Amino acid sequence: MARSDMYRKLPWTGGDARSVAEIVNNLVEGKSNNTGEITLATGNATTTTISDERIGYNSIILLTPISTAAGSDTVPYGAFQDSTDQTAASTTAAYAITFNTTDFSNGVYLSNSSKLNVRNSGLYNLEFSIQFKNTTNDSQDAEVWFRKNGTDIAASNSRFGLAPRRSAGDPSHIIGALNFYLELVAGDYVELMWKVSDTGVSIQHYAAGTSPTRPVTPSVITTMSYVSTSASTNVYVSARSSGSATLKHFANNTADKTYGYIIVA
Repeated sequence: MARSDMYRKLPWTGGDARSVAEIVNNLVEGKSNNTGEITLATGNATTTTISDERIGYNSIILLTPISTAAGSDTVPYGAFQDSTDQTAASTTAAYAITFNTTDFSNGVYLSNSSKLNVRNSGLYNLEFSIQFKNTTNDSQDAEVWFRKNGTDIAASNSRFGLAPRRSAGDPSHIIGALNFYLELVAGDYVELMWKVSDTGVSIQHYAAGTSPTRPVTPSVITTMSYVSTSASTNVYVSARSSGSATLKHFANNTADKTYGYIIVA
């Protein structure tokens, strides 16, 4: 949606003194016929069209955020967690870590319970925190690595060591956590994979506690964020024609993301 502010224009034959004075005074006060507003399309749209008769093939269009949604805009991100226990049936198989809760999502979303999908190309920082448990009498290992579009990412594996259980009813615990940078293109997905040295190692959640009151312990928490400057710098003019221009931007699902624009030439 575009809105423009139109001020009086002189006819080609000129105008009376009052009209000329009004137009000159408007120009002195910074008011001219080259400004407008545009609200980005939603529904994960990646383009928005400005329809404005003042735009030409060679126009320069400058943008600035003027709504709260645009001014406080952030780049793509996602935060997810799981509230169930996850087990490994074999020590020689790889398993995809799954999630059942989406905490935040803007351009990063979950599918098939394990796939972290992105709608926008770029460099991402993926972080995880995994609650491991060991019920065996021996030290054990758990390994975690990344797959992109079903293929293991080179040099992405980490090994976490778990101490033996302290007693029959008192397993040992460790948090496996790290962050990793990933270069992704729109439509890519990433999975966290894991394996264990013994099936007595699992990924465990814990209910809320008492004395003192404390929150639930998710079995897995992961976040994915875009590594870049403010998203406002990523709204740009990708095409111009007579009477319209196309804005290219991140997949948008936020209402009232409004920008003011100035048309030069």
